[in-house]
Amino acid sequence: MTSVRPHLWFGNDKAAEAAEFYAENIPGSSVTKVVTAPEGVPGAAEGSPFIVEFTVAGLPVVGLSAGPDFKLDEAFSFYLLVDTQEEVDRYWDVLTADGGEPGPCGWCKDRFGVSWQVVPKRLEELCGDYTTDANKRAMAAMLQMGKIDIAELERAYAED
Repeated sequence: MTSVRPHLWFGNDKAAEAAEFYAENIPGSSVTKVVTAPEGVPGAAEGSPFIVEFTVAGLPVVGLSAGPDFKLDEAFSFYLLVDTQEEVDRYWDVLTADGGEPGPCGWCKDRFGVSWQVVPKRLEELCGDYTTDANKRAMAAMLQMGKIDIAELERAYAED
């Protein structure tokens, strides 16, 4: 059977730490396998976590602890779809803590360099397909935000 999984290069040798962090903070996440580096692997100390298999909200992921040749960036992000403002706030705070970075339009980066979009389902409902004036107002409001504020989106959507 053929399958596809994201494969993330953690150039800071933090794949195992990142996987544990996600397992602790994102429901449906766990560390499933850790392979240690044999002698002679470039960019990895012998016996250190090297290949880490984990899930993020049920999505299988492979992490590689390796050297600094490649860096994670915003070209890849996890799209974390949530129900409530409380969830937006909680995940935003967890992901941007301890060296993470807030970004625009619901995007942020965790301390491991992985980009996330913390998106309430209500944003998708209010923006729709961007064809109505109400959808466009909600979208314009979202474009001014860092962390998404559902109440503000609803205000913008309801304006006349």
